[in-house]
Amino acid sequence: MKLILSLFPGIDLFGRGFEAEGFCVVRGPDLIHGGDIRSFNVPSGKFDGVIGGPPCQDFSKARRAPPSGAGLAMLAEFARVVREAAPAWWLMENVPGVPDVLIDGYTHQRIDLNAREVGSLQNRHRHFQYGSRDNLTLTVRRCDPLESVERCCLASEASRPGRRDWKRFCELQGLDDGIDLPGMTLSARYRAVGNAVPLPVAQAMARAVKDARAGAVVCKCGCGRPVSGRARFAEAGCRKRMQRRRDSPVAAAPWAVTI
Repeated sequence: MKLILSLFPGIDLFGRGFEAEGFCVVRGPDLIHGGDIRSFNVPSGKFDGVIGGPPCQDFSKARRAPPSGAGLAMLAEFARVVREAAPAWWLMENVPGVPDVLIDGYTHQRIDLNAREVGSLQNRHRHFQYGSRDNLTLTVRRCDPLESVERCCLASEASRPGRRDWKRFCELQGLDDGIDLPGMTLSARYRAVGNAVPLPVAQAMARAVKDARAGAVVCKCGCGRPVSGRARFAEAGCRKRMQRRRDSPVAAAPWAVTI
């Protein structure tokens, strides 16, 4: 059994996905419980891995206000804890617009994954960055994307027209039996569950970490699919995805934050 530390956990569906795949998860501080990562320190060499999803609002395309600066500050806090913990690997979840987080001593890999590619019934695009001290590479097992899926679960769903009921909202995030969040208002409950990594996505990434290996060659589009021979892309869709990025007048390669 591998011991991992989960940062910015919230209700920690990310950590629960790893627990379902046999990892033992220790949860760090979170504002939802009155904790603050800025005053959190961790001993070195105790954790095999560190996972977490720092706040993403500053990097989201849906953002309507100017960046607050908190996003970059929390990326730096995530990296600080990784440096302190000195794990064999780390995995960070965020939105596709997040900058590269480069931490000395670790390789770096970006992976994009849609929840519907791992059996979820919602169309939700998530982004991951992975670092390994042992030069390991992740490959993500995907199924054929489901065609008939529902819209993405959002943290703001409680205030939106056509709000799905609480049971259905939880089911789409992978919580078939719901979740008890006593003391929270309805809006806070939707926000807590909507901010979480969908459970099927978390489990898919946990399996990828278990299967990580040195020398794996993956697609250049950032999907994490393996390629062989002289191929650069896993599928025709991967090539088209890269072409759309190059042709987009607003898209640019993510900038790097070296920690």
